[in-house]
Amino acid sequence: MKKSTLFGAALLALALSTQTGYVQAQQKEKTVTVGGAPMYPSKTIVENAVNSKDHTTLVAAVKAAGLVETLSGKGPFTVFAPTNAAFDLLPAGTVENLVKPENKSTLTSVLTYHVIPGKLDSKALWKKLDKDGKAELTTVQGEKLTVWKKDKDLYIKDAKGGDAKVSIADVHQSNGVIHVIDHVLMP
Repeated sequence: MKKSTLFGAALLALALSTQTGYVQAQQKEKTVTVGGAPMYPSKTIVENAVNSKDHTTLVAAVKAAGLVETLSGKGPFTVFAPTNAAFDLLPAGTVENLVKPENKSTLTSVLTYHVIPGKLDSKALWKKLDKDGKAELTTVQGEKLTVWKKDKDLYIKDAKGGDAKVSIADVHQSNGVIHVIDHVLMP
């Protein structure tokens, strides 16, 4: 056998074993299903979000705002991720208007209002609650959100007084954690 053929075969075997090892490692990860897709803790927020059929509007908005690179970065971030149904609750035409290039700064403000610096899973959020069951968090956008509890559920109150319920908590990512919410938060 020629050295080049042997070398090529060795490279192919290495590539296949590496790919197989990666797939096996992913299969062993503890995942949460969001929007019909498993969310892998070894992937970034963006790598997972693009697979959720419940978050296509959010992903399109993140792309339009130019935040893909940021949310693919090291982080860590805590993201309150509104579903497509949450965006559908906004007044007609709101999303279409926000994703226009001339409204990029407003869109960026709305989206970064859903992001908290650091990794706060539900356990960490519960620990932050005061004796009245509330905690204030400062967003990447700079304004405050209020986390509050009702029975065993966590809610997020925005600056306009709107509430969003955390419907799926603790979707761990390599660069943070996502909590799926049922309303869009407005600064």
